Amino acid sequence: MGDTMVVKYTEKEMELLARLMRAEAVGEGDLGMLMVGNVGINRVLANCLTFKDITTISKMIYQSPGGFSGPSSSLFYGNPTEKEKNLAMKVIRGEYYYPATNALWFYAPNTGESCKSTWWDQGLSGRYKNHCFYRPAVGVCRELH
Repeated sequence: MGDTMVVKYTEKEMELLARLMRAEAVGEGDLGMLMVGNVGINRVLANCLTFKDITTISKMIYQSPGGFSGPSSSLFYGNPTEKEKNLAMKVIRGEYYYPATNALWFYAPNTGESCKSTWWDQGLSGRYKNHCFYRPAVGVCRELH
């Protein structure tokens, strides 16, 4: 692990993250997958709210309740491609993509629906394609602001 990583990880965890990003956002393209990765890494970094005990990528991916739906998708299974691993490494290295920069949550609204202004009491940070991203208020999760 180099000094440029924002979270500790194993090769297996990097591959799990790549698979989660694919399962959650392959239809959103590379940028959409990177944003999902940002949310995941933020959950590892944030020692707040429902993420206090989420200290590793593995714990983040398999968090229950309150975790991602990706691990229950058939897209989660199968080895990640080199491209998917490279995308995972970008977010592990701390590259951030707005509106997921400080986000801890996202969801996909129904077709034709706007993003809700709040979700789980968190403010909307923005939308990318069919994902709405939500961040905690400034000061709630000091690790993210």
